[in-house]
Amino acid sequence: MDTLYLIILNVILPVFILIGLGAFLHRKFSFDMHTLSKLNTFLLLPTLSFVNIYETSLKGEILVRIIGFLTIQNLILMLLSALLAKVFKFDRSLSATFKNSVVLNNSGNFGLPVSQLVFQENPLGTSIQVVVTIFQNFITYTYGLMTSVSVNTKGLGAMKEFFKNPIIYALLLGMIFNALTIKIPFFIWRPIDDISNAFLAIALITLGAQSAFLKITKFSLQLILSLIGRLVFSPIIAFIIIIVLNLEGTTAQALFIASSFPSSRNSALFALEYKNHPEYAAQSVLLSTLFSSITVTVVVYLAKILF
Repeated sequence: MDTLYLIILNVILPVFILIGLGAFLHRKFSFDMHTLSKLNTFLLLPTLSFVNIYETSLKGEILVRIIGFLTIQNLILMLLSALLAKVFKFDRSLSATFKNSVVLNNSGNFGLPVSQLVFQENPLGTSIQVVVTIFQNFITYTYGLMTSVSVNTKGLGAMKEFFKNPIIYALLLGMIFNALTIKIPFFIWRPIDDISNAFLAIALITLGAQSAFLKITKFSLQLILSLIGRLVFSPIIAFIIIIVLNLEGTTAQALFIASSFPSSRNSALFALEYKNHPEYAAQSVLLSTLFSSITVTVVVYLAKILF
């Protein structure tokens, strides 16, 4: 009960305050959603991805095991979501948003606070979540972005559109700077850091604006499948992989808990930018975040018992 209370108070509530603020302001002032989309996609997201990669220090056997787990898990989720989209005959646009809602999770502003709560006396748990967050960033800005881009353009055209996005170059630049341990002068780092810190608030306010006029009168099939895929199937798949790979202790706990986080706000941003059912994407993020206050608590409880 204490865990549920802390997750709601320290994670869910702050997220929904910003989302609610975005919805209120959009209703009052009618934001230019095109401008907000460009701001997120071409400035805030690239800067955040650069900072995350630049600041990380990953090494050791445990890193190999974590990356192995995450690779297998994400490949299964990609295949599962693609199969479900095909079985239920979703069109290309709906399929892209559905797949992103299942594969991409909110491991940053949701996952890190949860891990800090759960592993207060065990820094390894939070460190593993940092690795998960970086891996998710990589999946988001490669698979997630390409999935969204390829809806309206195919083949070479999709690749050209993909490489127009600055997120890819920010990711590569971060890797190069990290590998070469290049020191960034303070007068340059300060604005980079400020922009990176602005991402969370602006992204959630944008999500709120997307949701300002949403009316969920019923749960559509794709919405139900998104919620089940993200909040139920993902932890079950993670549990099976943990058993197969014989992961134990804090590593098993942290990875199991990380698999239960809600859909990433980036899936809604991509849907908005590339016009792939943005309302449905916003619904998936909002409702998965809301329901995750229950499902994540259950997974945390099971993680402590099972591992």
